[in-house]
Amino acid sequence: MPRDAQAAIDLRAAFDTLCAADPALAVDVGPADELIVKGQTELQLEIAIDRAKRAFKVDFTAGAPQVAYRESITKTIEWDYIHKKKRTGGSGQYAKVKIRFEPGVPGSGFVIENAVVGGAVPKEYVPGVEKGLTNAKETGVIAGFPVIDLKCTLVDGGYHDVDSNVMAFDIAARACFREALPKAGPRLLEPMMKVEVVTPQEYMGDVIGDLNSRRGQVQGMDSRGNAQVITAMVPLASLFGYTVVLSVMTQGRAQCAMRFDRYEQVPPYFPDGDDDFPMAAALRA
Repeated sequence: MPRDAQAAIDLRAAFDTLCAADPALAVDVGPADELIVKGQTELQLEIAIDRAKRAFKVDFTAGAPQVAYRESITKTIEWDYIHKKKRTGGSGQYAKVKIRFEPGVPGSGFVIENAVVGGAVPKEYVPGVEKGLTNAKETGVIAGFPVIDLKCTLVDGGYHDVDSNVMAFDIAARACFREALPKAGPRLLEPMMKVEVVTPQEYMGDVIGDLNSRRGQVQGMDSRGNAQVITAMVPLASLFGYTVVLSVMTQGRAQCAMRFDRYEQVPPYFPDGDDDFPMAAALRA
């Protein structure tokens, strides 16, 4: 077996072991066959990568961590699409769908419902619609990020006795998704982290000022012994290297903890950059 192939196998085995021990980690394979390691914070990814190199003796290179943005919509829209393909000397393909796309409740994920009545789309073809929509939502229309908090309702359609099949409805649903979403007010979403900073009183103003400069929103302040506790909601994209900056700012006397809280729309003035894993790093053996 070539060295590169064996190294890739060893790399995947190492991170499968790490993920089994830590549910806050996950792995996937990227479009260029690189291994994508997903986590909640920059520190968590750094620790996992260090453990893989030291404990499993795996040789690989790690790219810079990236924020896992998501996409959603802000308007409700109904869209029709007909997929029709004729073939000479045999059956063709035909599928008609009418799908309503509407914003879901934050945190609702991706929901598909079948509201067709009267047999406009036979039940045996509905799985094709569901598969097409499920695959389409993995690539949003703004920057190609997965779409979340979206409800898709199949409200009507049509079929042909000879030319209709599950594959035709799969294709129709995907095309309907791609045509409809740009007209439904698509928005880019960014992961928001709940940050808790414990700092001596004399550094409190500097800490709050720095959090504000990172587009953070201070939600509360409290006392804990001789220290002050600041709680804030901060975009993950603004937190790269934060622990180092905080240590320098407070002469190593402050501590911070952060966790993923939710996704929010990226402000229009801010450049574009598995919901439980808002950060990821690409690894190559």
